[in-house]
Amino acid sequence: MSEAYSPVDQIMDVIVRSPGIALDEIVSQCPNLTWNQVFSELDRLSRCGRVRLCRRAKGGYTVFPASASEMKASA
Repeated sequence: MSEAYSPVDQIMDVIVRSPGIALDEIVSQCPNLTWNQVFSELDRLSRCGRVRLCRRAKGGYTVFPASASEMKASA
Protein backbone atom coordinates (compact mmCIF):
# COMPACT_ATOMS: atom_id res chain seq x y z
CA MET A 1 0.00 0.00 0.00
CA SER A 2 1.42 3.35 -0.99
CA GLU A 3 2.13 5.94 1.66
CA ALA A 4 0.57 8.55 -0.66
CA TYR A 5 -2.82 7.42 0.66
CA SER A 6 -4.05 8.97 3.88
CA PRO A 7 -4.46 6.65 6.86
CA VAL A 8 -8.25 6.73 6.51
CA ASP A 9 -8.00 5.87 2.79
CA GLN A 10 -5.73 2.92 3.55
CA ILE A 11 -8.04 1.63 6.27
CA MET A 12 -11.21 2.05 4.21
CA ASP A 13 -9.58 0.30 1.25
CA VAL A 14 -8.85 -2.74 3.44
CA ILE A 15 -12.38 -2.75 4.92
CA VAL A 16 -14.12 -2.42 1.55
CA ARG A 17 -12.01 -5.24 0.08
CA SER A 18 -12.64 -7.50 3.11
CA PRO A 19 -15.93 -6.71 4.88
CA GLY A 20 -16.06 -8.31 8.32
CA ILE A 21 -12.30 -8.13 8.72
CA ALA A 22 -10.83 -8.37 12.22
CA LEU A 23 -9.32 -5.23 13.73
CA ASP A 24 -5.93 -6.92 14.13
CA GLU A 25 -5.96 -7.95 10.47
CA ILE A 26 -6.52 -4.32 9.43
CA VAL A 27 -3.46 -3.39 11.47
CA SER A 28 -1.38 -6.08 9.73
CA GLN A 29 -2.55 -4.91 6.29
CA CYS A 30 -1.54 -1.30 7.05
CA PRO A 31 2.09 -1.86 8.13
CA ASN A 32 3.00 1.83 7.99
CA LEU A 33 0.33 2.63 10.63
CA THR A 34 0.50 1.83 14.32
CA TRP A 35 -2.22 -0.08 16.13
CA ASN A 36 -3.16 3.18 17.88
CA GLN A 37 -3.50 5.06 14.58
CA VAL A 38 -5.78 2.36 13.15
CA PHE A 39 -7.87 2.20 16.31
CA SER A 40 -8.20 6.00 16.48
CA GLU A 41 -9.31 6.25 12.85
CA LEU A 42 -11.77 3.38 13.25
CA ASP A 43 -13.24 5.07 16.32
CA ARG A 44 -13.72 8.28 14.34
CA LEU A 45 -15.10 6.44 11.28
CA SER A 46 -17.53 4.54 13.50
CA ARG A 47 -18.76 7.70 15.19
CA CYS A 48 -19.41 9.41 11.85
CA GLY A 49 -21.20 6.31 10.48
CA ARG A 50 -18.75 5.20 7.78
CA VAL A 51 -18.01 1.82 9.38
CA ARG A 52 -19.69 -0.59 11.81
CA LEU A 53 -17.75 -2.32 14.56
CA CYS A 54 -19.14 -5.66 15.69
CA ARG A 55 -17.92 -7.45 18.81
CA ARG A 56 -16.94 -11.08 18.30
CA ALA A 57 -17.97 -13.79 20.74
CA LYS A 58 -14.38 -14.54 21.80
CA GLY A 59 -13.38 -10.88 22.10
CA GLY A 60 -12.01 -8.54 19.52
CA TYR A 61 -13.93 -6.72 16.83
CA THR A 62 -14.79 -7.14 13.19
CA VAL A 63 -15.27 -4.14 10.95
CA PHE A 64 -17.77 -3.63 8.14
CA PRO A 65 -18.23 -0.70 5.78
CA ALA A 66 -21.50 1.11 6.43
CA SER A 67 -24.20 0.62 3.84
CA ALA A 68 -25.23 3.61 1.73
CA SER A 69 -28.47 3.93 3.72
CA GLU A 70 -26.58 3.93 7.04
CA MET A 71 -24.23 6.63 5.76
CA LYS A 72 -27.17 8.84 4.62
CA ALA A 73 -28.90 8.43 7.98
CA SER A 74 -25.81 9.55 9.89
CA ALA A 75 -25.22 12.62 7.68
